[in-house]
Amino acid sequence: MKHCRGSIYNKFPFSRTVLNAPDHLHPAAGFDSEQIHSDQPSYTVLHHGYVNVCLYVSICCLQRLDVLAEMSVKAFELVPAVERDLLMGDKARINIECIECCGKHLYVGTNDCFIHHFLLDEVTSPKGKPSYSSQKLLHKYLGLKKPVAELRAASALERLIVLCDGIVFLVDMVTLETVPSAAGGGAKIRGVTAFCVNENPVSGDPFCVEMGVLSWKRRTVQIYMVYEDRVQLVKEVTTPEQPCAVSLDGYFLCLALATQYMILNYNTGASQDLFPYNSEERRPIVKRIDREEFLLAAPGGLGMFANAEGVSQRAPVNWSESVIGATVCFPYVVALDESFITIHSMLDQQLKQTLSFRDGHILEVFEGKVILASTKAVYVLVPLPLERQIQDLLASHRVEEALVLTEGAQRNIPKDKFQILHKRILQQAGFIQFGQLQFLEAKEHFRKGQLDVRELISLYPLLMPASSSFTRCHPPLHEFADLNHLAQGDQEKVLRCKKFLISYLGEVRSTEVANGCREDVDTALLKLYAEQDHDSLLDLLASENACLLTDSVPWLEKYHKYFALGLLYHYNGQDSAALQLWIRVADGDLEDHTRSDLYEYVVDFLCSCSNLDLVWKYADWALRKDPTIGVHIFTKRPGSKDQSDLNPDDVVTYLGKHSRALLLYLEHVVLERRTQKERFHTHLAVLYLERVLSLLSESSKNEQQLTRARERLQALLRESNLYRVQFILGKMENNDHLLLERATLHGKLEEHDKALHILVHELRDFPSAEAFVIWASSCQDSAYRQRLFHLLLGVYLDRTLTGKSAAGVSSGDLEMAAVDLLNRHGEVFDAVRVLRMLPEGWSLQLLRPFLGRAVRASMHACRTSQIALGLAHSENLQLLHDRLKERKKPILVSEKKGCHLCHNTFSEPDVVCLPGGVPVHTHCVAQRVRDPPTKRPLTNSSNHT
Repeated sequence: MKHCRGSIYNKFPFSRTVLNAPDHLHPAAGFDSEQIHSDQPSYTVLHHGYVNVCLYVSICCLQRLDVLAEMSVKAFELVPAVERDLLMGDKARINIECIECCGKHLYVGTNDCFIHHFLLDEVTSPKGKPSYSSQKLLHKYLGLKKPVAELRAASALERLIVLCDGIVFLVDMVTLETVPSAAGGGAKIRGVTAFCVNENPVSGDPFCVEMGVLSWKRRTVQIYMVYEDRVQLVKEVTTPEQPCAVSLDGYFLCLALATQYMILNYNTGASQDLFPYNSEERRPIVKRIDREEFLLAAPGGLGMFANAEGVSQRAPVNWSESVIGATVCFPYVVALDESFITIHSMLDQQLKQTLSFRDGHILEVFEGKVILASTKAVYVLVPLPLERQIQDLLASHRVEEALVLTEGAQRNIPKDKFQILHKRILQQAGFIQFGQLQFLEAKEHFRKGQLDVRELISLYPLLMPASSSFTRCHPPLHEFADLNHLAQGDQEKVLRCKKFLISYLGEVRSTEVANGCREDVDTALLKLYAEQDHDSLLDLLASENACLLTDSVPWLEKYHKYFALGLLYHYNGQDSAALQLWIRVADGDLEDHTRSDLYEYVVDFLCSCSNLDLVWKYADWALRKDPTIGVHIFTKRPGSKDQSDLNPDDVVTYLGKHSRALLLYLEHVVLERRTQKERFHTHLAVLYLERVLSLLSESSKNEQQLTRARERLQALLRESNLYRVQFILGKMENNDHLLLERATLHGKLEEHDKALHILVHELRDFPSAEAFVIWASSCQDSAYRQRLFHLLLGVYLDRTLTGKSAAGVSSGDLEMAAVDLLNRHGEVFDAVRVLRMLPEGWSLQLLRPFLGRAVRASMHACRTSQIALGLAHSENLQLLHDRLKERKKPILVSEKKGCHLCHNTFSEPDVVCLPGGVPVHTHCVAQRVRDPPTKRPLTNSSNHT
């Protein structure tokens, strides 16, 4: 056997999706793995792969015998077209040999050399069942003693091409008279065993038919042009073996030789061997099914597809070993054997239907009409409407087959109609898989089919809003009344269906699928979330949603989702209802464990609430429950320039009965917001003072609390400049426990001597006295600072106090404090003045740090002034230099220029230059000097020309 590179013998089709070949039939067993994984699905095997495919298909068929009944579908109906009596009357020996159909005209060739002409009319019964009525128009004896072997119609020529007794000749389609030969040309071809008509002609002549002819005992194929009254040989191609069957498409001949099939291009002479076939054992079948594609009968009961390149893009179908005829009526392959008609799908290669048909020997397709003939009668295989076939598959829950059939028939259906059909089939398939709990597949089909999501929601009792006007599709997409009908009491199934709906609605609510039904989707989703205690309930209500209030309120109350109900009220602008509900939950009147921090949430809600009436109404509840947190309603309220927002004065007045909250609010206003209002500062200082006085009056003092309270008071008294100092000082008068605070207030009043007297002589707190001076002189000039330090030094060195001071401070302590002050801040003091103040008995060693600082400060000041003087002198020199440079510039005068003062021209070079380089006459300047309007420096430019 000869093996050509690239032949279908090496490129034999098999279905990767249907056959699912096991590992032992993969590349190691003869498959070309490179082709298997290529982008183009050319079902490829190696030289010995054909046997593997045949074996594997046989095994698959045996495995499928037990499920063939389940996989059957009624795709065609066999309808009688020409009854035996109408064809042959009482002549028992007449048999049908060939048929041809052109429109409504049916031609039958018989074994007695007659051609019978019938008119077929398709009739549909009231129940929609098809039938045919036939009328015999004419019959004609051809005058030969052999059967009529083949008939082919050339309707454009109104001719029948007839093969009888090895002769091809022309017959008039109307009269059935043999067409005589034209002058100079013949209308007959002798020695013919078979012929075929080219349905894809290469000639552009519409009144010419191309024909391929096989001759008796000649290894050739002849190409003829058939005209109205003659035939013309145009090409003869030699073949390796005697051909016994032929089909023609364009320039391509598909031939069945004695031992194999091949593809031959009669224009270029290129040939392609396909696969072996013994024509002596079985009758070969070669059928053109599409442009440059053929159907062949292969060994092992396989129907093989081959294109003009010798490659198949389709998987083979497995039919009978004894098949005698085959054709294609897309998307089905129809095969005829001695007892049956078998119908396989070209889409999934599965057997779809089997019809009993005895004595059949002719199967042809004419203009999309499948016609069969037994030896005595003619039948039409009428395809059932595609939609009915699909619905039958869906009724049997064969979803994938129905989808494959739908998609495969796309090319035969108008685009608009197909889109409508395809969407509906996808939706039906989705509901079937939904009923089988195949949720992933169902979701995908719903998505592709653009299902109106309400069709799904309506299956779940009570989920559709009461106000919805939705009605289910008619005819219905499924057989379920509702979810209870589907689940048949299985609560686990119900729960799984509800979880699926939650997932599906969550995905589609923001897509185009939910357009026009957003209220139905969101309301159903809310009900499911509430019932299932789903975490996403709050996310739904806190974001943009279309939940219907009238339907949602009872549902949320039923499942005690009061916090969620409050969110729904808020989204619908009913903040008062939301707050009332949340407050009842926070107070324990209603039970809802959604949020353990509901009180804090209400406070935060009031913080951002723009309705001030609600804020004033519910703030008292929040403050009574916890003033520390409740005051956040006012302190954490976002800043706003809107004049209608909360007025701090109103808040302070409102908080008068909540002392703790008032204190916190004033701290917020004064210390955080830095409000510059005397009223708030004074009020806060009074509250701080009252707190300190209260702690001081307690019998068992809490020192830690007292310390913290005094620190706050002291910090406010030091840092604020807005409170009423005299008023606060009056509240502290005669209180010996608040001496430090009184000293601070005296400092605010510029009564520094009183403050220092308290700190030094009453408190005996020298570090505080020093700190007071530093604080009081901050942000002041150096002279003020120096004056305060001298004042403190004077307090320490006050010679009027002898022995001990009124507070019991010894003079030695004061002297040491003075020494420490001088040594730490020597640069601040006026050294000369200090030396005059110091007692004569103090040693220089004691004052060494002070003197060192003083000397360094004096030297620093001297040197700094010298540097400043030097810089000023340098700047002056630079200005003088620049002025001299400016004066040395030449001044140009001429007879054409005039004096700026008298406006006369210059007659001599003696001129005087005014500031800015303006030349004038000397006598004009002299006159100006005698009677000067203003004094200006003059520049003598008499030497410049």
